[in-house]
Amino acid sequence: MYSIYEWVLITCAFLPDPRVKDWPMMSSPWPTLAACLCYALCAKKIGPSFMANRKPFELRNVLVIYNLAQTIFSAWIFYEYLASGWWGHYDFRCQLVDYSRSPKAMRMANTCWWYYFSKFTEFFDTLFFVLRKKNEHVSTLHVIHHGIMPMSVWFGLKFAPGGHSTFFALLNTFVHIVMYFYYMVSAMGPKYQKYIWWKKYLTAFQMVQFVLIFSHQLQVLFRPSCQYPRVFVYWIAMHGFLFLFLFSDFYKAKYNRSGKKKTTNGLCMTVMEDSCISKNGYKHEEGSVPNSYASSAADAFVRRRPVS
Repeated sequence: MYSIYEWVLITCAFLPDPRVKDWPMMSSPWPTLAACLCYALCAKKIGPSFMANRKPFELRNVLVIYNLAQTIFSAWIFYEYLASGWWGHYDFRCQLVDYSRSPKAMRMANTCWWYYFSKFTEFFDTLFFVLRKKNEHVSTLHVIHHGIMPMSVWFGLKFAPGGHSTFFALLNTFVHIVMYFYYMVSAMGPKYQKYIWWKKYLTAFQMVQFVLIFSHQLQVLFRPSCQYPRVFVYWIAMHGFLFLFLFSDFYKAKYNRSGKKKTTNGLCMTVMEDSCISKNGYKHEEGSVPNSYASSAADAFVRRRPVS
């Protein structure tokens, strides 16, 4: 009798990569799933309950160090993706996975594992929200986004650690370099705000990323000779479409066609303003926005950490 995991393997019609079988967290999907569920429980229940009768922590220095570490970590992963394939070796039109044990193939697989690991370090984004009692930022979409990414990346690492779909990770780590650098400078205090004048372009920058991701994935469908597993093509393209929709919906809600800021709809873009006035006259912090579809989307994916 087959287990659920074995049925997944049979349905997918391709086998796990034996090279990663004995790597940490890779022998079974259950540890990763358990970590994701534990994260969601802590983010929505345990953490807020623990902080309910406590004062928020002052974490300015911790945030600076954390974001610096994330910036460096993302830069290293980005470099490794380039060095192990995407800088001149990989074909942007169709790149199959190299399942050999050559140095370059193993370097790519190893980089994929570190990218998988980085999805767990991003859990700290939510932890710092909770410890600072910024629970309005821990929206359902925020938790779903962070909660599903380790599981999604696990399947890619288990079956296809390399090849076409790693372009998604390459772009994502580049975006994280920029984002975490912005968060670091922002956490350093108001006197450093003049150095991040470009913050208003972050959302547009991320939307360009999503367009590139799903365009790169879907062009494989027009190449019948490309034998890259279609299940990963559809899965990653779906992520790109979903995130693009959420970001663009928020962007349109925030800006009119002339590009001027709207200040009457009660929305604060989490990476653009320090504060704004809602239509009922209530002043709230940057990123601390009323419940709405657009603001939830921004909280979920932009993950701004305001400075106390």
